Amino acid sequence: MQHTPRANSAPWIARIGAPLEHLFPAWFALVMGWTGLAQAWLRGSDLLGDMALGLALVAGGFAALIFSLLCLASVWRVKLHLHAVIKDLQHPIRHAFMATFPVSVILLAALGASLFQDTHPTLELALAWFWCAGSLLEFVATVWVISRWLRPQAEGGLQWSALTPALFIPVVGNVLAPLGGVPLGFESWATAQFGIGLLLWPILQTLLFVRWGQVGPLPAKLSPTLFICVAPPSAVGLSLLVMQAPAPLAWAAWGMALFFLALTLTQLGPMRAQPFGMSFWGMSFPLAAFSALTLRLASTAEGAWLQLPALGMLALTSLVILGLTLGTWRGLRNGRLLVADA
Repeated sequence: MQHTPRANSAPWIARIGAPLEHLFPAWFALVMGWTGLAQAWLRGSDLLGDMALGLALVAGGFAALIFSLLCLASVWRVKLHLHAVIKDLQHPIRHAFMATFPVSVILLAALGASLFQDTHPTLELALAWFWCAGSLLEFVATVWVISRWLRPQAEGGLQWSALTPALFIPVVGNVLAPLGGVPLGFESWATAQFGIGLLLWPILQTLLFVRWGQVGPLPAKLSPTLFICVAPPSAVGLSLLVMQAPAPLAWAAWGMALFFLALTLTQLGPMRAQPFGMSFWGMSFPLAAFSALTLRLASTAEGAWLQLPALGMLALTSLVILGLTLGTWRGLRNGRLLVADA
């Protein structure tokens, strides 16, 4: 019997791959959120013991799974929808989210170093290479994002209306470098990269305040990204502790993070009025980083008074990230995500 060839599979592939056109780089914020949550539970092991360590492993494993799936989907997207990728690179706001990929790599390497360091030489070597790749990509992404400011406005240069907290993402990646770089043996470069973020963070924060004065509040759709302002000081505090800096510096960073968290919470009204979208994932990593820093400080003699608030913050962050994950699943199932302007 002669075999009848299957019908042309190209339309089927196109239908399956069509939603990937809208797989914006911001989707790697899921990895950042879950990895940050794993770090927070890991910091909580000083107060909660092995239960917290087990939950850190679960959260970290889930983050690694999401990262792998997103990497595969992103490669497929480049193949099927290269024009959409180029459009993201040229977008006045969305281009900054390109840094979520290297930040995810840095965070996963740092988490691996915290969980598995000194367990197996081959694994440690793999984590070192993984961290180096993320660090290099983060440096390139930072230079590329900031270099756009040097262009004329007509060619995608800096515009007040396009200045959003998303620009903190490349900054956060740099100040996070010591979390994995120091334990993996790259202290010198990690400290240098930390300095890049430490230079850019106050500049961007000042420009953001000026933007609010010049243009007004962020568009309501982007209001959840205000939480990103909490991330830089939280990450700075965590890295300072890893680099064994004087404790008062970490407490100062915690105070700044607390201020931005309180300031952001005053805008919960406009945020709650918005339909669920990927911008809400801007809440996840900042809350997780602040929780991790709070738990880290609460484990010291000077921060014993923070133990109960730190555990409460950890529980709240876990609920928020679980809620965001369920909301994302429902959005994918109902077809409200991975569509134009989602």
